[in-house]
Amino acid sequence: MIKIAHEAPKSVFEEVQRFTDYDYALVHLFEEDSEYLEQFKKAIRKGREVILDNSIFELEEAFDAVKFDKWVNEIRPSWYIVPDVLEDGYATIDKMEDWNNRGLGFKGSGKIGVVQGKTYDEIVDCYNYMKKEADVDMIAISFDYSYYRESVPHPNKYVSWMLGRVKLLGDLLRDGVIDTKKKHHLLGCGLPQEFQFYKHSDYDWLYSLDTSNPVVHGIKGIEYPSGGLWTKESQKLFELINENINVETLSKIKTNIQRFRWYTNGNEAVDNLF
Repeated sequence: MIKIAHEAPKSVFEEVQRFTDYDYALVHLFEEDSEYLEQFKKAIRKGREVILDNSIFELEEAFDAVKFDKWVNEIRPSWYIVPDVLEDGYATIDKMEDWNNRGLGFKGSGKIGVVQGKTYDEIVDCYNYMKKEADVDMIAISFDYSYYRESVPHPNKYVSWMLGRVKLLGDLLRDGVIDTKKKHHLLGCGLPQEFQFYKHSDYDWLYSLDTSNPVVHGIKGIEYPSGGLWTKESQKLFELINENINVETLSKIKTNIQRFRWYTNGNEAVDNLF
């Protein structure tokens, strides 16, 4: 089964934590919010698995490498995502080389390399670098490459993103690019029903995913329909980090989490947590 994390406002962090497999931290909030930082320090003390993200999706550029290294060594997460460059595979390779050459990171934490690129060939080049040269412990694939809109054109961009990543992973597997002995992480999602496509033994190399999708939609008063969503709220979770969540809203969030888990891992995964 794929491990799932959902970012959540501080007010319901521990409640959402009860229904997730690990926690996903945004490094830029550590510098801005001591309460947020303490929640993750507590999670690590409790033995929770934690991925520390470089906040590129939120900031649109990766967090400073030296500052990021400081936080990696201070909190010592289970995993950390090396700074990358959005949709630029070769600049991402350069950043990984710089990270490794400077000896950054904490050796007790797993190192995650993100695959970037605007074309299939560039994505493959970046993937192969992460697989063969970067000495990473896990490889991450994002949900919103512009390439998806070319490989699976559709008037609804969220459908292109959903089916585009499905197609990309299938193509990489078909072409022998995927290292099936290495763990992989799926960064974010366009539409939550995407993950039902991976309920197959051919995809047992998919280790984890993160998305705030069920939480954000619950906050907006939207419960997942039985057939899934066909649009997406554009709100980023970090902008809602101080939101006070009432009982009714929390109920919608939990309903969405339950349905998301069913899409991803089936009834057994839901029964084990609820």
